Amino acid sequence: MKIVKRGLAVAFTLAFVFWLLDKQQWTDLAAMLEHLPGSALGLAAAGFFLSYLLRAARVFDEFRHEADGRFGACLRIVLMHNAAVNIVPFRGGEAAFPILLGKLFGTPLTRALASLFWFRLQDALVVAVLAVAVWPGLPLALRLAGVAALILFAWALPRWARRPHSSSPESRFARLRDAFAKSTQHARYGWFWTIANWSVKLAAQAYLLAALIGTSLNTGAAGALGAELAAILPVQGVAGFGTYEAGAAAALLPNGIMLADGLRAALALHLFVIACSVCAGIIAALLPEIQPTHPTAEPTESKK
Repeated sequence: MKIVKRGLAVAFTLAFVFWLLDKQQWTDLAAMLEHLPGSALGLAAAGFFLSYLLRAARVFDEFRHEADGRFGACLRIVLMHNAAVNIVPFRGGEAAFPILLGKLFGTPLTRALASLFWFRLQDALVVAVLAVAVWPGLPLALRLAGVAALILFAWALPRWARRPHSSSPESRFARLRDAFAKSTQHARYGWFWTIANWSVKLAAQAYLLAALIGTSLNTGAAGALGAELAAILPVQGVAGFGTYEAGAAAALLPNGIMLADGLRAALALHLFVIACSVCAGIIAALLPEIQPTHPTAEPTESKK
């Protein structure tokens, strides 16, 4: 199954690359960028950085005991993890999160993996709720039912994880379930940080996409949401190339944006997102680590 998914990912990316081989595509892309005001790039970059801060606050909230007041260490984890996710193919960059948590905070692998799973699940649920809420042509009753079902799932899953279970405490499933229960219980404001992050992130992308195309912010928001929906699908292009652009362009079509224009604008947005994440990740990697102000009083696993 993994081979099939990777084969599809490569196929999507190659198809996009072949489309880009046409010299006219680059000429039109250059013309699009020529009319882009520098203020749009600055505002979008500021929005992305605010999004990074909100994600760091989410990590700081859940690992507040381990972090011992080191918000900068949480920001470092977020920036380096985000850069890895954007450039390493086949979601391999996700491994950076548990590795960095283990290195900086001594977090056990099962706890870090459960936290990463919960973060990504929250991301997916927020984007899915927004997509169902604004999907064009969807009947109101079905729209409300879809949103209610997603919210119910988000409410029920952590409570299921916290229920007593008969699995052997030594089994991998039991350890992961217990770690997941701890992740969902320790983040006091997890949903707030997640919703705030996605509000800022989508607004920044919508603004830049609208500026690239020369259209309304609502149209830009549709394209940004389409790109992010493609980014959470199980099959993606290599480093997201191809599927990200296709998702944005498909969402722009009902708003009267031609497919080629949508693909070009989405490519420019994608490259800007990657550039911001890589530059921030490099800066984070070069900065010295900040040590805790005082030793922790008890082992990580025993903190509540």
